[in-house]
Amino acid sequence: MNILSNLIPKPNPAPRIKRNRRGIETKSPQEIEIMRQASRIVATVLKEISALVQPGMTTADLDAYAEKRIREMGAMPSFKGYHGFPGSICSCINDEVVHGIPSTKKTIHQGDVLKVDTGAYYQGFHGDSCITIAVGEVKPEAARLIRVAEETLYKGIEQVKAGKYLMDIAGAIQDYAEAHGFKIVEEFTGHGVGRNLHEEPSVFNIRTYDLPNAKLRSGMTLAIEPILNAGSRHTRTLSDRWTVVTVDRSLSAQFEHTVLVTEEGCEILTDRSQV
Repeated sequence: MNILSNLIPKPNPAPRIKRNRRGIETKSPQEIEIMRQASRIVATVLKEISALVQPGMTTADLDAYAEKRIREMGAMPSFKGYHGFPGSICSCINDEVVHGIPSTKKTIHQGDVLKVDTGAYYQGFHGDSCITIAVGEVKPEAARLIRVAEETLYKGIEQVKAGKYLMDIAGAIQDYAEAHGFKIVEEFTGHGVGRNLHEEPSVFNIRTYDLPNAKLRSGMTLAIEPILNAGSRHTRTLSDRWTVVTVDRSLSAQFEHTVLVTEEGCEILTDRSQV
């Protein structure tokens, strides 16, 4: 789940999400192990959703499945009730960017670009991750957007290591996305994650020279989540005050992982290949 930054004032903004102000925290080995479990639950749910989604389902179907599975594994949905959000997942289709509310009225169709973002709260800690799914056979430009969006996330993750800086992550993401002709949605960022779903620091996806450039330390846990648009980077918020869409109706794709900073590099806690 994303958070709004203060970079770009927007009319009719999505609900502001208050951030934890305890500063940038590092986690103990015991806390990291709990976060591994929380993140594994998230990875499991997203992997299962990716396999079961098909045309004719609604986003409410996916939401019900995610909540059921999260609870079966001993956790609670991080998103449900969070600042009033009604779902256990954020579900966005095609030009929807973030914070889409699951609904029985939102049917998934062949060729859709579907984003599913979810989190699990387990023994006091959160895991958070997002995937973009090509529903059946999609158009070549949609397939390319999805591929580059995922590659962009991993370009950012490659920069994660104790001693590196947040702007190393942001620069790698920005350079890769722009080199492939896609626009980064600038007003949404990644974030620290742990005891709270959103913690310090903000993990920007573009270079922001006028903001603090925190040094990464072993034990920090970050949710890195670039969002790429095929057209304009600009967005608007719908009347539900949650769902954000592209202003030009262009496609949008997003991937997110919760990662642990280590001395050697990082550990992807929400790695779906490990579940």
